[in-house]
Amino acid sequence: MLLRRWRCPRFFSSSSPPISHLSVISSLLNQCSTLKHIAQAHAFMLRRGLDMDAVLLSKLIFACSLLGFTELAYTIFKHRESHDVYLYNTMIRSLSRAGLAKDAIFLFNGIQATGLRPDTYSFPFALKAAVHLSVVELGQELHGQIVKLGFSLDVHVLTGLIHMYSSCGGLDDARQVFDGIPQRDVVVWNAMVAGYVRHGELESARVLFEHMPERNVISWTAVIAGYAQMNHPDEAIAVFRRMQLEDGVEPDDIALLAALSACAQLGALDLGEWIHRYIEKSGFYKIVPLMNALIDMYAKCGNIQEAFNVFENMPNRSVVTWTTMIAGFALHGLGNEALGIFKRMEMQNVRPNDVTFIAILSACSHAGRADLGSWYFDNMRSCYRIEPKIEHYGCMIDLLGRAGCLREARDLIRDMPFKANAAIWGSLLAAARTHGDIELGEHALRKLIEVEPHNSGNYTLLSNIYAAHGKWEGVGKLRKMMKDGSVKKVPGGSSIEVDGTVHEFTSRDGSHPCFKIIYEVLYLIDGHLRMNGIYRSSMEDCLTLKKDERKLLY
Repeated sequence: MLLRRWRCPRFFSSSSPPISHLSVISSLLNQCSTLKHIAQAHAFMLRRGLDMDAVLLSKLIFACSLLGFTELAYTIFKHRESHDVYLYNTMIRSLSRAGLAKDAIFLFNGIQATGLRPDTYSFPFALKAAVHLSVVELGQELHGQIVKLGFSLDVHVLTGLIHMYSSCGGLDDARQVFDGIPQRDVVVWNAMVAGYVRHGELESARVLFEHMPERNVISWTAVIAGYAQMNHPDEAIAVFRRMQLEDGVEPDDIALLAALSACAQLGALDLGEWIHRYIEKSGFYKIVPLMNALIDMYAKCGNIQEAFNVFENMPNRSVVTWTTMIAGFALHGLGNEALGIFKRMEMQNVRPNDVTFIAILSACSHAGRADLGSWYFDNMRSCYRIEPKIEHYGCMIDLLGRAGCLREARDLIRDMPFKANAAIWGSLLAAARTHGDIELGEHALRKLIEVEPHNSGNYTLLSNIYAAHGKWEGVGKLRKMMKDGSVKKVPGGSSIEVDGTVHEFTSRDGSHPCFKIIYEVLYLIDGHLRMNGIYRSSMEDCLTLKKDERKLLY
């Protein structure tokens, strides 16, 4: 159908079609989806001399690169007898997009070698190539050329310069460029805010964000995503709610993705449900990554049924979709349901990745299927050509530990091709606590102290093993070790959402306005547990208050 329209005689009455016809060809080039389309389009242009039009040839080159045929794009570019800056820019952009940053820089240097002069588009494309290479010295050389050729006041070029410096570690240089721009538009402000976020300097990003004379959805999204990625979900949600109140700012799919991530971390189900309704109303439900985030949010917020409903109603699923659903079921202890999803995944010929197997091994652990977990672990390499990573070994240690196969778990740690990290020794210590193996617990703690000497939780686990066996001398030694090593107990924390507001609690923190009522209820629950003989020592730890703290209750 595409070629029939190209060959239609009413479009072309001579070898030099008018401008309107050129626009039609340009539009058709945007529809090319295969190498055959590209070849036919090129042949059509050659027969009519349309390859002499720099704009059309640039569109052909870029169409090649979009479809992954970068070598063909370069061949077409190279066989052109004369080039202008527009063609150079297109080819540099294509090479940079294909990850061929060195070739892009080489071609950029060729612009001046052929007697041409880079323009306002040449430098941003070259700067992006420098970002791909992560070579700040190359960016500095480009900065020198920018000044030399008179682009030091070009906002478009300077925005690319800010992005280059902040991406290559030169955040102070990026800020210096930013401060030197007399007329800043919202794109420049966004580039600097994103630079701070990229380096984890959220306070500086927030200060700059608050001073912006104008904000768009990209500005809000950068801050929301920054807080979510740096494990500050409460701040991410607060900024997202402010964005909802801002006139003329509608969240896009990236903003919603960041907000859903924060909801999942904080357990903010009400806001997550609002975002779900907004996604359906705005037509974003076709965006697979966004729906994957919805599944993850519902699973982590406790509504696994709604997570499954979202999964079932998705017309298109990626491997991430299947993996997220498997991980969601595993998180809720529904190992058999997770394994059922994996079987469906295999039946639909969706190839699992390494993350999928982490979710599968976790599901086997929750289902108590050590045998099945070992089978999947062994078949990762033989059936799917996936080499187990340290995360997979960690899952297997947890799986064997939960099943009471402590010797097998210790042997696996000894034989694995990686040096055991804190997560693996922590899993072994937790298994030793569950099954009361003092010797194994002591061994795991010694290794953990080498890896993370200041983690108080590790000492607590072994202390619980000693206490369960009445070895109070061992408890005392651990406390002395903590004191001598300046190890401080990190207070536990939790959060709950009530009527759209997330309440956070920290152990021994009496700052909550309902502190007195909360502890009265806890004491009531404690009494009922004692009366029914199911009192747990963990409750005692929770309710042990100092005398001055008890006074707050009355």
